[in-house]
Amino acid sequence: MAGFMDILGTVIQQGMSQTGGSRMTKGLGAGAGNASLNDLMGSLTHMLGGGKAGAGNLGGVLGDVIGSLSNNKAALGGLAALAGALLGGGKSSARGAVGGGGLAMLASLAMAALRKSGQASSQTPRAFMEAETPEAKQALDEDAEIIVKAMINAAKADGRIDEKEIQKIIGKLEKGGLTEEEKAFFVSEAEKPMDLDKVIRSSRGKIDKAAEIYAASLLAIKVDTPAEQEYMKQLASELKLHPEVASYIEQTLGV
Repeated sequence: MAGFMDILGTVIQQGMSQTGGSRMTKGLGAGAGNASLNDLMGSLTHMLGGGKAGAGNLGGVLGDVIGSLSNNKAALGGLAALAGALLGGGKSSARGAVGGGGLAMLASLAMAALRKSGQASSQTPRAFMEAETPEAKQALDEDAEIIVKAMINAAKADGRIDEKEIQKIIGKLEKGGLTEEEKAFFVSEAEKPMDLDKVIRSSRGKIDKAAEIYAASLLAIKVDTPAEQEYMKQLASELKLHPEVASYIEQTLGV
């Protein structure tokens, strides 16, 4: 089976909800639209080429962290692939890079939200570091697995994902290059009962991972029904997120 980074990249490119792409765009560009994404692409492309251009004029949560990634070509390339996908230029062959960019964006958002509430971690997010060993690559893939499963779980907030909804999502993901094995995994996860406890356990003792899970869940659903609103409220509570953290994430993603 392909790695979860590929699956995450496909989910991000194709979107599990109608609002996912716009919220990801707002997270990257503070709601300034494609102009900010183009600025981000320009800055990242320049940095990947060895230039010194920074991202000080960028909005969103990335402006103050991209400079620290100047020597991390994988993270920069992932963010560039993500921005390209959101602008409509992402290719299915780059979906692993898009997944890595998604993890970096979620890590940036979590870091900014935790810093805002005075809970910033002193550790560099794993998504910001070069995965130079098989163990490091496996750890990143496990992070992507947690995010994918959290997004699927959030999609069950209204009860369960019925067969029609599953096929609709699968149809979108197949356009992004979803393989038969990946499709089987997605269907299997979608058909399982909602399991909030499992999502919570994956973040136990990791406040940064909890914030990332909350943000990823907001990318998977519209949060426009009482059931979805109650799910996100319970998720924040069970993840033990400070209200300021949850609020910052919601505002940044335009919820």
